[in-house]
Amino acid sequence: MTTPRKIELDAILPSAEYVKVRAERRRLMAELKKNRRLEVGPFATFYFESYDTMLHQVHEMLFIEKGGAAQIPDELAAYNPLIPQGAELVATVMFEIDDPLRRARVLGSLGGVEDHAFVRVGAETVRGVPEGDQERSREDGKASAVQFVRFAFTPSQIAAFRSNDGDVVVGFDHPNYGHMAVMPRAVREVLARDFA
Repeated sequence: MTTPRKIELDAILPSAEYVKVRAERRRLMAELKKNRRLEVGPFATFYFESYDTMLHQVHEMLFIEKGGAAQIPDELAAYNPLIPQGAELVATVMFEIDDPLRRARVLGSLGGVEDHAFVRVGAETVRGVPEGDQERSREDGKASAVQFVRFAFTPSQIAAFRSNDGDVVVGFDHPNYGHMAVMPRAVREVLARDFA
């Protein structure tokens, strides 16, 4: 079965139905997300998105905000662009720092970090491209704690990713955040299914 690449209106459960299945859906989503995340350095976590994670997010936003049918088009417009389209990986990158003073200091030094994300497969580097919906670094050089980054792969890079030969490394080459992490085998196997 082919993975859907866009959430259509008929995939959205009415709120009364979603409430009945929400607890089970959240449990299943937590299980699914285990192998779709990767910590990189002390603060950043890559959450690799999929049709299922975005469908869940739309349902959760509708549940929380209770905007009804009028809210649905905005949620689809926000989350459909984050669904991988068959030759890419898409990540929500979160800089998670509990202490507010430290968070302000660290994010204040990370302006432009969204332009410094990469995935390295063997000798090939796939540069991340930030989602263009809004600026993720302010003029004063402060980065947003949440970034959306797309990694477009060539057919040969997809084949290398799927081959399980060598390592896949995810990281940043930002002057103030030069951290990398080797993608665990279980994460790599799950993400390989995002490719068409």
